[in-house]
Parts: sequence; structure tokens; C-alpha cells
Amino acid sequence: MSRVSVFGGGAWGRALAFALAEKNEVYIVSRRDITSLLAPLNEKIIANNHTPIQQVAHHQALNSQYFVMAIATSALREWLKTAHLPQKIKILCASKGIESGSGAFVSDIMEEYIPHKSIAYLCGPSFASEVVCSLPCALVIHSRNLNLSREFGALMPHFIKTYASPDVVGGEVAGAYKNVIAIAGGICDGLAFGMNAKASLLARGLVEMSRFGEHFGAKMETFLGLSGAGDLFLTSNSTMSRNYRVGLGLAGGKKIDEILKELGEVAEGVITAKAITEIGQREHIYTPIAKEISLILEGKSVKESLKSLMA
Repeated sequence: MSRVSVFGGGAWGRALAFALAEKNEVYIVSRRDITSLLAPLNEKIIANNHTPIQQVAHHQALNSQYFVMAIATSALREWLKTAHLPQKIKILCASKGIESGSGAFVSDIMEEYIPHKSIAYLCGPSFASEVVCSLPCALVIHSRNLNLSREFGALMPHFIKTYASPDVVGGEVAGAYKNVIAIAGGICDGLAFGMNAKASLLARGLVEMSRFGEHFGAKMETFLGLSGAGDLFLTSNSTMSRNYRVGLGLAGGKKIDEILKELGEVAEGVITAKAITEIGQREHIYTPIAKEISLILEGKSVKESLKSLMA
């Protein structure tokens, strides 16, 4: 039994803690008291003979063999600056998005502080609410160190099947970009545009994200697999997706500040849309859907954006 520390007490961090507790001794670190939030998980853990999940202080968690990071991308750099992680570290990053302002990918930020051979990235279609119900899913663990990908894969519970991939850039571009397309998916459904329009949107969204990723050296096969198409289709079609709900709210005429207040959690696609648009303009990459979502978030009419896309 390995000792694993999960940093981040949001929905995804708690779900990963629950999943990893099937085979491992798991500790979770959060800025907030999550005792009440862990209670439903503890009931499931007892029912499934899992080991208990314990919330501990940051310094106590640093004694683990493996680390899982599930914090918002916007807080990632500051966290790494102050985390004081051990030199010999094995870390699985479950954060998705692109840093606002700098346009840095998650791997760019991570590798400023940790050697790339010590980092893996978790991607693929996975709603937290289904993971805590032990429902089956398949994920990809991307790393330039495939042995590390397989190590983390071995820690996963029986209901999560994992694949290893060396395409780090492809995995993180797909994980970030699909959140933007999910906002567009929510708008499409909120305006009742129909299934023809939705299929067209997702197909063109997949093309757009793969074009963006390939510009930075990503592999097309990544976008056709679990990290790309799999996560895109999931996130763009369900109210369990925060980004999809952002789109529904925008279609209903709500302002983004109001929507985010109602959500009560981070919707990474809101920040990522602007970051992708800025990178696209700088690198001369055609990103029409991301551009229109960025403009909608700034106040442009969703119907005017539709006209722009159709033109």
C-alpha cells in the first residue's frame, strides 16, 4: 500500500482521493475545512472497505511517496512557489487550463519548479460525481517518463482503466480547450439550435483544438482519443460540466459574474478562452470558436457571435 497526498479539496480533488483510497493510504490537503465535504465519501469508503481519507496539514502531506495536484490553474504558480516540495518527487497533475496573462501551459509552469521526468498529467473524460460512485471510466496519464505514467496507473482503482502517453502538450491542450468548446456547447443547447448545429459545433471544435495543439507539437492521435474527443464530448453535453452550465447561463442572458457566483466553483474555460484567443493572435493560429466565446464573455451578443461563426 502506497502513501498518496492529494493537494486540492475541490470536487475533483475529493473524487481522486476517494478513487485512490481503494488501494492506497490517502491524505488530502485543502485551504478550507472539508470534513463535511468528505462525509459522503467516508460513507462510500466504509461500504467498499477502503482506507479512510484523512485531511492533514501541508507539512504532514509531504512525507508521502506520491503526490496528486488538483488545484486551479490560476493558483498553480503561487502554490508551487510556496509548496516546498521534496527533491525526489513523483507528482500527478490533474489541473487543466492555460495561465491568464502569460499564456503559459500547465507543463510550462510545472517544469519551472519540478523536473519533467517527475511529472505526469491526468486527462480524459471523468466527471467527479461519477468517480465517487465508482462508475467505470478510462483515462490517459501523459508524461515524458512513461514509467511514471505506469506507476500512477497502478495506483488507480479497479473502475479506472488508464493508458500511458508521452504527448504532454496534446493532453494539456485538449484538457484546456475542451472547456472553451463546452461553453459553446451550453450556449448551443441553451438557444435550442438543435442537434445538427451541436454536431457541427463539436466537430469543428475538435478540428480547432487539434490545429492549435499541432502548432505546439502535439500529436493528432491525442485529439482523436480519450484526452481529446472523449473529454470534449463529455464536457460539452452535460449539466454536470461547470463550463457547459456557463454556456447555458450566457444563452439565458445572464452576465458572467452572476453565472460564476451561482456556480460557486472555478470554470476554467472562462479564463482559457481569452488565453487561447491571445495566443492564437500572437502565433497566427485560426481559433474562431475560442475567439467568439471570449467576445461573448466580454459582452458580445450570442446571436451576433453565431452570425460571425456562420459567416
